[in-house]
Amino acid sequence: MGLSQGQKAMYALGQCQQAPITAGFIGAGKVGFSLGKYLRDNGVSLSGYYSRNAASSQEAAEFTQTKSYSSPELLLQDSTVIFLTVPDKAIQQVYQDLSHLPISGKCLGHCSGSLSSRVFAGARERGARACSLHPICAISHKHTGHKSLRTAFFTIEGEDVEDIAAIIRQCGNQIESIPAEKKVLYHSAAVIASNLVVGLYHNATAILSDCGLSGEFSRQALLPLFMGNARNIERQGAVAALTGPVERGDATTVADHLRSFSGQQRELYRLLSCQLLELARQKNPSRDYSATERLLTEAAVVCTNKVADIPDKEDLL
Repeated sequence: MGLSQGQKAMYALGQCQQAPITAGFIGAGKVGFSLGKYLRDNGVSLSGYYSRNAASSQEAAEFTQTKSYSSPELLLQDSTVIFLTVPDKAIQQVYQDLSHLPISGKCLGHCSGSLSSRVFAGARERGARACSLHPICAISHKHTGHKSLRTAFFTIEGEDVEDIAAIIRQCGNQIESIPAEKKVLYHSAAVIASNLVVGLYHNATAILSDCGLSGEFSRQALLPLFMGNARNIERQGAVAALTGPVERGDATTVADHLRSFSGQQRELYRLLSCQLLELARQKNPSRDYSATERLLTEAAVVCTNKVADIPDKEDLL
């Protein structure tokens, strides 16, 4: 009596978990270049790259000393793990194209921070595994991004993918699993710590420029503050690293700051100060922050250009 389709799929899944890993890449952009180079430098077997842009896949292959493929079919034949390092919006379509090929026994992965392995719908029924593997770092250039991966933390999501996680650990990185339903929330945390911080830094330099300081002076002058805070957070954690008027409970200075802003700028300052107030209470549980809390609550405004009333200094005492 022959095996059912489901039994065949489960057999293929078991076989692919035991097979030595050879990784191939569909997509030859920054992430594909960087992850491929990093894995290769750490002794992981790579097949090579396929891209609709043949010149890109050839460049990636040369950079990683692997092979450039002329079709996804040929890449699949030589790979046990296939990473779809294409833009997020293209992952599902690329998978749909792959799903018509013999993917049984393969592991399909992508490196999106916000998407889960659920984009590979039906992969398990076809005898393939699926995962999302994401490095928590910014990759800004295809030729240098692999260096950032040396100190990156990784997350992985998917079923039966401990062998993939083990490869990352062997490279010297820490990696933890994350549920599929938490991927969007997880990615928002990375965006706050990375992209939004860039926006805040630009915002602060623009404020200094409004004070009459040159743009370059403003950018350079704030760097020691920025880098010092980052180092303190690394060494001590956010609570211990917190300083400034909110941490001191200096409601008078906070009120002066709020008066100097209007509209969205004021609301941005207020909302971030509310976050700092929670940290300040953890750092100094016996300190009285009631005046600062009252100030930030009364200063609440909708993000418009309307000027809200800020309590007078006497009212804060």
